[in-house]
Amino acid sequence: SGLCIDAVGDRRSISRVGAIMEVIRGLINLKPKHRGAVVTMCNFDGVHKGHQAILTKVNARAMALGAPSMLVCFEPQPKEFFDIYNAPARLTRFREKVELLADHGIDYVLCFKFDEKTRAMTADEFVRVLTEDIQVSTLFVGDDFQFGHDRSGDFSHLLSAGERNSFDVVNLYTIAFERLRVSSTRIRECLADGDFALAEDLLGYPYAISGKVVYGRQIGRTLGVPTLNIQLHRYVAPITGVFAVEAYLGDRLLQGVANVGVRPTIGEKTLKPILEVHLFDFMDEVYGHAVKVIFRYKIREEKKFDGIEELKRAIFADIDRAKQFFLARK
Repeated sequence: SGLCIDAVGDRRSISRVGAIMEVIRGLINLKPKHRGAVVTMCNFDGVHKGHQAILTKVNARAMALGAPSMLVCFEPQPKEFFDIYNAPARLTRFREKVELLADHGIDYVLCFKFDEKTRAMTADEFVRVLTEDIQVSTLFVGDDFQFGHDRSGDFSHLLSAGERNSFDVVNLYTIAFERLRVSSTRIRECLADGDFALAEDLLGYPYAISGKVVYGRQIGRTLGVPTLNIQLHRYVAPITGVFAVEAYLGDRLLQGVANVGVRPTIGEKTLKPILEVHLFDFMDEVYGHAVKVIFRYKIREEKKFDGIEELKRAIFADIDRAKQFFLARK
């Protein structure tokens, strides 16, 4: 996508050809040029087709008003703040989400840290943020949107605030694809079922995980199947198991087999899942390089084997199945 991300204090600038999107970390970094925006508020996990339809509406209204467009979100997501281990698995990490948002023309992402102070904010205090700090010109939200301490604010609360403060509140109705509701929850279900084709239809792009290659224990290399290790930086992954994958390393597109999980056979006590990728006919050292792994086919679930030799046999069987999958696609 030709993105370039540069850290600038608490704000990151994401530049594209002909456009710049800014990530604004908290109200302290809000500047006069950011005010008066057309705003939507949502997690936008995955930036799927439903989200893309929302962004089209927001950008169209912003263009008509000569105003910037803005997404307001929270990190961590509220459900993660309350229970990190049982929160829904993210489709995209924050950085991945930001890159997707930049591709869809949003001007600003205003990201609030969700903490005890944010949790205690009343509905009226939240409205004051919208009207006094952001100075929203139009607000796009679903009619089931709730906000403020104990979710005391709702759509009607925002409608009243809009009437008092002269900004429009626009209802975002459910987006459907072939009579299926487009939602992050529905996409997570597709991924759990290994239905990557439907997930791609709902997302508008193939499901992928991006990250940097890090040093591992090099167990794969001792088994004759060297792997690229990618930390997922999350406690719950939307997929687990063994998969046939494609991977971008720079401009190179390679095929391989990947495991997402906690590696039970080798006895690691890790809370966070790890992505390991074995690329066919590839032996380069690429530690520190960025890789994008596209999931194409689920081979099996992750399981604990009775020793390394049994694991090794299973890995080579997985490689054969992945190669057969790619041959059948030609």
